Amino acid sequence: MVGTAAGLTVAPFSFAEAQDGTTRMLQRTIPSSGEKLPVIGLGTWQAFDVGSSSGERQPLEEVLTRFVQGGGKVIDSSPMYGRAESVVGEIATKLKLHDSLFLATKVWTIGRAAGVRSMERSLNLLQTKRLDLMQVHNLVDTQTHLTTLREWKKQGRVRYIGITHYNAGSHAEVARVLERDQMDFVQINYSLMEREAAGRVLPVAKDRGVAVIVNRPFGGGGLFGRVRGKLLPDWAAEFDCTSWAQFFLKWIVANPAVTCAIPATSNPRHLEDNMQGGVGRLPNERLRQRMVEAVAGV
Repeated sequence: MVGTAAGLTVAPFSFAEAQDGTTRMLQRTIPSSGEKLPVIGLGTWQAFDVGSSSGERQPLEEVLTRFVQGGGKVIDSSPMYGRAESVVGEIATKLKLHDSLFLATKVWTIGRAAGVRSMERSLNLLQTKRLDLMQVHNLVDTQTHLTTLREWKKQGRVRYIGITHYNAGSHAEVARVLERDQMDFVQINYSLMEREAAGRVLPVAKDRGVAVIVNRPFGGGGLFGRVRGKLLPDWAAEFDCTSWAQFFLKWIVANPAVTCAIPATSNPRHLEDNMQGGVGRLPNERLRQRMVEAVAGV
């Protein structure tokens, strides 16, 4: 079965310490630099595509505030996510959060000039002079944009470069790019509902020293549909899990190849629940397989 935990061991992790000395989010290392990132980040698709009214912005301001307070760093956006980049940039500036965030976005266009324009616009919308991570989205004109990004990296305009996809049908090509080109990051879909990345992409990323960001951690929301009305298994307590969201996220980050998962939300309560997916014990190999079976059986 694709994506089972066969042969899997949980990677060592470190703890970020809160000011009061209590443990916070688990962290993983970016192989190309040694920098550590919290294992739960924040996606912005749909959730941050909002207008400028206080009613629309206030929940997102609370989300970003709680995200940083809880030890979160990675925020992933894209020019294809409507107003998400500008909303993130404006809120981060208003709340003075830029220094606490790891900002990632994407380029998704054809041609060098168009790519440069897109990336320049992203810098402006996110209100920063340097991006932490720029990714070639969906492998569109990959080599053209990677050439530009390598130049930008040398100039200090981006810190890391990577590629992304969200469709299992493209995983083979993603793996080929990772084998051919040196990359800092790959972003890919991976969840209890979409386990295919464990077949080739995650092993290649691990072998090549590429950090992995996981999108669609809830299978596009489909996982919640599967378990609606179902009680969380009592054995979830063995890995400090108290909700289905944490169940789904802990299964992902227990894979040692995964650096960070990025569930999207505009709900502060959901944000805090998601972040608990990166706190405490992770499931071992036996429990991960049991988790697969539990979800497949509902």
